[in-house]
This record gives sequence, structure tokens and C-alpha cells, in this order.
Amino acid sequence: MTKVIGVEDAIRKIENGMTIMVGGFIGCGAPGQLLEEVYGKEVKDLTLIANDTGILGDALSQLIVHRCVSKLIATHIGTNKETGRQMSAGELEVNLVPQGTLVEQIRAAGAGLGGILTPTGIGTIVEEGKQKLVINGTEYLLELPIRANVALLNAYKADKAGNLVYRRAARNFNPVMAMAADLVIAQVDHIVEVGDIDPDEVMTPGIFVDYLVQKQPRGVTNLG
Repeated sequence: MTKVIGVEDAIRKIENGMTIMVGGFIGCGAPGQLLEEVYGKEVKDLTLIANDTGILGDALSQLIVHRCVSKLIATHIGTNKETGRQMSAGELEVNLVPQGTLVEQIRAAGAGLGGILTPTGIGTIVEEGKQKLVINGTEYLLELPIRANVALLNAYKADKAGNLVYRRAARNFNPVMAMAADLVIAQVDHIVEVGDIDPDEVMTPGIFVDYLVQKQPRGVTNLG
């Protein structure tokens, strides 16, 4: 069985200098209560892998505001002006990756692949320092897998075996990240008994999930 633990116990597993993945898309499907605990504990020098850094004021954005992150791998930062300010000031290392490429790099790590080939970025600064291959006359960039020490996810429902169900658009990055981290912690709205979720509904099998944290019924931090 996947272990159900409290949010404080979950975040104790994150240490300074770790690489963490965070599910969500501009707040939707992000594990707000887990993130609040991360910046509240002032974990430092993290490498953050996420679609974005949230909207200034939400839980994900506070990882940047509280300077928990020293390196960021994301697809855009425009909804959090503090991320841009720190990047411009040389206070935060930022690697901006095309969204589809980032998803595939994470998926490749979870699937045990050595990388992916993509034409996205050919002829731009994205290709600098990367290996290029020509296949059937077309140039591709070799993008390497991206993996994390810890993935923080958000799901709508889980059973006690850790099988996860996401709700609508809140699914986004969460399933692929569940497969690409050494330790997976999922914040969930509802925890039910094994057998209460139809197998056809399961979006992330419990074998990928190490810990569940029951979301507390208080002020909603993120959508989804």
C-alpha cells in the first residue's frame, strides 16, 4: 500500500539541493498545500522543473519569491514577474524549454529512453551545444531525458494503493512526472478504499506513487 502521511512529514523528504518536479499548468493541477510547506520550511538551492512558476501570489510562485530555487527548467515565466526579475539580475539560472519538448524529455525519463528527437529549435539558440542528427534528410535535435529526485503532484482522487485520478485539465503534467522521479508525493482531494476506483478510471498506477497527502479543506490555493 502507498503510505498516507501528513504534509509536514512529506516535505521533510525534500532536502536542500534536490531536483523537484511540480505538476500543474498556471495553478491548475498544482499541489498548492505541498508547495506552501516547501517554502514555509525554507528549503533552499532547489532545481525546479515545472511548466511555469505560477501566478505571482500563488503557492508555486512563492518558491521563487522565497528564493527556494537556484535553477529553473520551465516553458515560460511570464505570469510571475519575480522570476523574470531574478533571471535578469543573474540571481536565478533559467532554462526555457519548448513545452512539447519538456513534456517529452520527462516522458523519456519515465520510459527509460535515452532521449528524444525533435525538429523544434533547429536554426535557433535552442540548438546551441546540442547534438544534431539527420534522418531521411531532416535535421533533429537530440534532447536528453529529464528526471527528478522528487515529484510533487496533485490529483482529484486516490485509493489506498496510490492509484490516481485527475480531474479534467488538472491532469496536465502530473501523469508524466509521476514516472520520472525517484520519489513521488501526491496531494489528493479524496482518498478511498482499494476497489472503489474503476480500473478504467486510473490515470497513474499506484506503483509510481510513494506517498499520499490528504488535501485539507481550507482556503483553496490552486485551481483543479
